[in-house]
Amino acid sequence: MCIGNREGGDDAVGPYIADKLKDSDIDVIDCGTNPENYTSIVKQKKPENLFIIDAADIGIQPGKIRIIPKEKIGVMHISTHGIPVPVLMNYLEQYVENVVLIGIQPKTMSGQMSDPIIKSANKLVEIIKNKEFDKIKILI
Repeated sequence: MCIGNREGGDDAVGPYIADKLKDSDIDVIDCGTNPENYTSIVKQKKPENLFIIDAADIGIQPGKIRIIPKEKIGVMHISTHGIPVPVLMNYLEQYVENVVLIGIQPKTMSGQMSDPIIKSANKLVEIIKNKEFDKIKILI
C-alpha cells in the first residue's frame, strides 16, 4: 500500500513508488490520501506480508528510509491522510500476518518531489523488486 498526495511535494513518494512498481509482478496499491478505501482489496488478496509506504517525519536526514516499528508510530508525524496510519495498521493486522510501515523522511511537503526523495524512492523500488527488505534499517 503506497500512501501519499501527488500534489504534496515529498508526500508524493508513495504514489511515485506505486507507479514504478505497477508493471512488476508485485501487487501494489496506490492509495492516494485515503488508504482506508483500499482495505477490502487487502482483505480479498490476504497477503502474508503487507508493506505500507509513506512519507514520515521521523527526524532524520531527508530521503532516509526506515522500517518504523509499531511502538514508534505514535510519537512521530506521518503525512496527512483520511485515517491515521496506526489505526489502519491495527485494522489490517486482523487480516494480514505481517504489516510493516516503511517511512521515507521528507524534505518538503509542497511543490515537486525533492531530488533526495526521488533517489531514495528509486532505491526502495529496487529493494522491493529484489525482495531485499533486510537492506532497510529499522528506526531506533
